Formats: sequence, C-alpha cells, structure tokens
Amino acid sequence: MSRRQCLLTLATSAASLSLAGAVPLRARARPNVVFILTDDQGTVDMNCYGATDLITPHMDGLAAQGVRFTDFYVTAPICTASRISLLTGRHFQRAYNAGLGIHESETTMAELFRGAGYRTGFFGKWHIGGPPWDPQGQGFDEFVGHRVGAIDNYSHYSYWSAVPRHAMYRGREQYREDGTFFPDIVTRESIDFISRSQDDPFFLFVSFNQPHFPLQPEERFLRQYEHVEGARRIYGAAVSSVDDKIGQIVAALDERGLRQDTIIVLMSDNGHSVEPAAEGGGGSAGPFRGAKKTLFEGGIRVPCIISAPGQIPQGQVRSQVGSAMDWLPTLAAYSGVDTGDLVLDGHNLAQVIDADEPTPHAALHWLLATHWAIREGDWKMVSTGDDLLLANLRSDPGESNNLAAERPDVVTHLQGLHEAWLATGIEPIYQAYGP
Repeated sequence: MSRRQCLLTLATSAASLSLAGAVPLRARARPNVVFILTDDQGTVDMNCYGATDLITPHMDGLAAQGVRFTDFYVTAPICTASRISLLTGRHFQRAYNAGLGIHESETTMAELFRGAGYRTGFFGKWHIGGPPWDPQGQGFDEFVGHRVGAIDNYSHYSYWSAVPRHAMYRGREQYREDGTFFPDIVTRESIDFISRSQDDPFFLFVSFNQPHFPLQPEERFLRQYEHVEGARRIYGAAVSSVDDKIGQIVAALDERGLRQDTIIVLMSDNGHSVEPAAEGGGGSAGPFRGAKKTLFEGGIRVPCIISAPGQIPQGQVRSQVGSAMDWLPTLAAYSGVDTGDLVLDGHNLAQVIDADEPTPHAALHWLLATHWAIREGDWKMVSTGDDLLLANLRSDPGESNNLAAERPDVVTHLQGLHEAWLATGIEPIYQAYGP
C-alpha cells in the first residue's frame, strides 16, 4: 500500500469509527494538538526539573496541568536525526534520505492528522529537508520558518552554511520581515493559525529555534539575569524568552476557549550545546553526563511534558522510559486516529500517562556514526568506538562508574540486544556529527 493510499484509508477508517460509535468519548472529541519543540534545551533546564536559577513559569505551568517525564529520550543527540524520528515514530535510520533529510515515502504526524481531517501548520525551524521534503511536502498545510539549522533572529540569514543566505520562507517562497525577532514571528503565526483554525480540529507544530545558537534573547530577559555569570546568563535569558512565547500561545488557547479541547506536548530536540557558537554552553544536564552530540544522558535525555486538562492527569510525574518516537502513536490514540497500517518503532504511552503503567519499551537503542548505546531497565551501555562504558543509572545517573569489567554478563547481554537491533535493518548513516 502506498503512503497516500494509507492516508486515505486512515481518513476513511477514522470517519467510519466515529459513525459507529466505537471510539472512546475522549477520542471522539477530536482534540486539537499543539506540539512545542525547543532547540538544544538542557535536560534539567526548567524550574520543574530542578533548575533554581531559571525563570520558566509557563513551562512549569504546563507541568502543573499535566504529566512530566523524568526519563524521556530522543533518538539522537543532534537536530536533524532527532526531528525525523519525532515526526515519523521511527528510528531515524529507517526514515532518513541520506544527505537530503526525511525520506519522501515516510508518513509524518502531519500527514496522519491531515488524513483524519485536521488542519496542519508548522512554524519555526524545520531542518529536515527542502522540497519535496519540506513541511508542505510532508503534510503541513502552512509553513513559516527556516529549513536550515540556524538563522540570525533579526536578519533571518543563515551564516552557518557554505554560502550565507536569507533563509526564511512562507510556504516555498522566500519571505522577508527584516528586523523582526524570529521567535516573535513564530509565535504570531502560531496564534494566527489557531484563530483561523479554531472551528475545526488542528495539529499545530511550533518549533522554536532557541536556546540554540545564535543566542539573541531580548534585552528585557537579559536584565532578569544580571546576577548570573558567564554563558548561563545569555542562555537563561534565551530559555525565558521561549517560555514567554509559550505562555502567549497557551493564553491564546485559553482566550478562545480551546484549552480544554487541546493536547499540548513540550519537549527539547536534544541536550544542551557546548559548541563555541553557543557561547561555550550555558545549558545544564544537572546530575547527568554529556551534552549535545554525545550518547551520554545529557545528550539524549530531554525535558518532556504533556498537558491536556480534563483529559489526562494533572501535576503528576512519570519515571518510566519514553521516546520521542512514541508521540506519533500516542497522540494518534488520544485523537482516535488509526495507525494500524503504519510500521512504527514508537509505542503508545497513553497507559503510562493515564494510569502509571510500566513502559512499553523493553529497551531503547541509539546509533550515531561509530558510537552506540542501549538502555534496558536501569542498565545503560555506551560504546564510543574504542571504549565501552556500563553504568547503572539508578545508582550512578552521571555514568561515572564503569561496571563493564565487574559485570561481563550484563555487557554480553546488552551487546546481544544491540546486535539483534542492528539486524532489523539499522545502519550507521551518519559518518560525522552535525548541528
């Protein structure tokens, strides 16, 4: 079955289920979905995750009105690979079109929801391909943003590509709004999309480009961090700037009476950056080791919250393991959208969220260039090519005590699981790390 045939089948199935009354009441309500992705936000960089020096009231508010995950992972510690898995529910190695981005044949969350009658919009940073792999080629009705990894927030030029160029688009046409702060554009366009789509169910993906470099927060937020020294000051101001924009979007839902009918997911695309362009790194992984571009916890464990007042529990925490690949099947389940014809690596987390059930993941796997990692239960093993590290995350969240020599039985077991995972068709498509 082709992808487009699959989507037609999904749309027909959703309609027939609704008519037959077979979908639960919550699913029949066809909730709106707002997915908010931050860029290079550290593992613990919200107040609700333990940061005492950051100002994040709106992110914390979503946690208070929802469920916060402590052990949530992305499939890669870099932007492109992580985002491909998030949108497809698959390991990025299966969904990546080498050198180009997301594979055209893949079914994204946007295509799935649009096939079920949702209006879809993407605003912000894409970074997983140009036409035909751009947002409008992958299921989004509307797009305003940039396709590349980083742009200046005021000139909207990319200075991190081979040739500096203007990089902001509306749809597939270059769009200029020189001097306007890019996150403000993303927020304005998102709210406008909500206003124009509120009479029908919508799927809105808001992809902020902060606190990724270039760190250019507004002066009003820098003033709030005058007491903070070093790179943490500008990084913290960038996080609070994003928090302010998130607050505006949530307020827009409230003002239009849509909050009770909307599921909001908030997460980061990978861990914090320590690259020179990021002022050397102002983010934090707290007790965890590593950062962006590493397979240690600080590179792949991210803050993640789901909030849907009246639909899921509020003010609760889940320590079960989850993956960004899980959001496609989970959001589809909450919305009554059938995924039966899709081949997914992610799992539906609804029972984890609603009833605190065990994780559906027997193990999680990562592979990037020559590095790989696996987590099963409390055990985590990381191979960096020449070195093999085995840690028990319950007793050693910082992955500082290598137990490989003491527990060869666990090493052998985890290596066997890794080799079995590779045998499903996983190949190391990245030969070098990217932004």
